[in-house]
Amino acid sequence: MGVRTWITSWPVYRQLTGADPLGRGRAASSPRSRRVQPRTATAERVAHSVCPYCAVGCAQNVYVRDDQVVQIEGNPDSPISRGRLCPKGSASKQLVTGGHRLRTVLYRPPYATEWRELDLEEAMDMVADRVLEARRKGWQETDAHGNRLRRTMGIASLGGATLDNEENYLIKKLFTALGAIQIENQARI
Repeated sequence: MGVRTWITSWPVYRQLTGADPLGRGRAASSPRSRRVQPRTATAERVAHSVCPYCAVGCAQNVYVRDDQVVQIEGNPDSPISRGRLCPKGSASKQLVTGGHRLRTVLYRPPYATEWRELDLEEAMDMVADRVLEARRKGWQETDAHGNRLRRTMGIASLGGATLDNEENYLIKKLFTALGAIQIENQARI
C-alpha cells in the first residue's frame, strides 16, 4: 500500500476533504462498519415480552428469525422503561439461547448408586406425576365437623432467592391452585 493510498484511507483526510467536516458520519466509518447491519434488520417478526429479572416490568422486543431469538431489546413504547434495560435485562438473550442452558437432568432412581441422564420432557412428566399423586394422597375435602377444606397436606413449597419475582409469583399461583397451604419463601423466613 502506497503512502497516497494510506493517506486517502485515513479518517482525518476523509473528514477534511469530504462532505463530513465534523467527522460524525461517513468520514469516521470504516468500510467494514459500512457493511455491518443490525441483527434486528433480519428478523422476521417481533414478539413482545417482559424482562424476567425484577418486579419493575420493563417491556422487551424479542426479534425472531427462523423460530430462533436473534436479539432482545427494550421496547421504546413502554411507559415503564421507555426502551431502556438494565445490564441484566440487556443480557436476556443469553438466558434464552445460551450454550450453558441445560437440556437434560441427572436422575438417581431409588436405591441406585449411579446417576443417569434423563431428557427434560421425561423428567418433567415424572415430577408432574409425583406431585399429582402426593396431592391425591394428602387431600382433605372436609374436617371432622364437616367444614369444607379442599386442601392438600401432601405437598408444600419453599421458594428461594435465586428465583426471580415472576417465577415466585407463578409458583405461588400453581401451589395455591393445587390446594397446598404450606407455601413459603426464603425472603420471609
